[in-house]
Amino acid sequence: MTESTPQHRAVLAPGGAPLAAGERPEPGPIAVLPTAEPSFVAAVEAAGGTVEPLSDRTRGVVWLSNKDAAAFPPVLEAHPGIGWVQLPFAGVDAFSGIIASEDRPGLIWTSAKGAYAQPVAEHALALTLALLRVLPKRVRATSWSTVEEGRSLYGRNVVIIGAGGIALELMVLLAPFGVRVTIVRRSPDPVAGAERTVGSDRLLEVLPDADVVVVAAALTGGTRHLFGDAEFAAMKRTAYLVNIARGGLVDSDALLRALRTGEIAGAGIDVTDPEPLPDGHPLWSEEACLITPHQADTSEMVAPLLAERVRANVRAFLGDGDFVGRVDPEAGY
Repeated sequence: MTESTPQHRAVLAPGGAPLAAGERPEPGPIAVLPTAEPSFVAAVEAAGGTVEPLSDRTRGVVWLSNKDAAAFPPVLEAHPGIGWVQLPFAGVDAFSGIIASEDRPGLIWTSAKGAYAQPVAEHALALTLALLRVLPKRVRATSWSTVEEGRSLYGRNVVIIGAGGIALELMVLLAPFGVRVTIVRRSPDPVAGAERTVGSDRLLEVLPDADVVVVAAALTGGTRHLFGDAEFAAMKRTAYLVNIARGGLVDSDALLRALRTGEIAGAGIDVTDPEPLPDGHPLWSEEACLITPHQADTSEMVAPLLAERVRANVRAFLGDGDFVGRVDPEAGY
């Protein structure tokens, strides 16, 4: 078997028999990895689970690090009894290759999607207000300006790309401003709270009316560089882009061109491509670009939220199987 050949291995029940597709794995001890951080061990135990070091008895894994994604495949390879994996972030792009290659009937993947929606939506609103009020320029100023600049968010047209937890929370925060929200998503099925919902194939159609475009979609093979030259060209010269999802959703070179030529008024980005954004990168010098270092949700903010997601999914693992944030391997999120 070559390295590129998927390994078709079933999750094994305690008795050694493989599980059929759709059958839930038998509950058992849970390993908290790569390091058994006390707060997450406590979360597992609070939900009735048993935490043990990784062994042949392990049936569930709470994996706490995106940086150590490469260390995870050997864990699955050596322990076919693992039937449930909890990943630490909403986006699972760091694990996408692993998820796609693990064709094991009964294996359940869950992420933190939706768990961090409130702080990330708050950051998206903060970037939006800062851009409209020309704060990137103001914080660099060293003398009093007599030029009147800045716009209000009230009554503006906002396009949100994505319809997950962040988009839903952002609509709640935007409601007092009386904005008109258009949601762009894979399916045109209506989203409650949005004035209209369109499929992703109509993105270019809705961009010309947008005052603010917020990127809140998952990064998959199909959404990489979702925003490029054509999309920026479709936007108004007075419009702003906000990206709090993944840097790879936006073509950084195209964004730089749009800022330099004035195709858009500015951008607020918490995520970049590459990331971290290197010192000296030209985006740092763009006056109309506000960059924050992927801190829409800091560890302090997300730790209790992830702990609650772990508790919920341990209860599902031990009980009715109603997992929260379940990952669709085919969709990639």
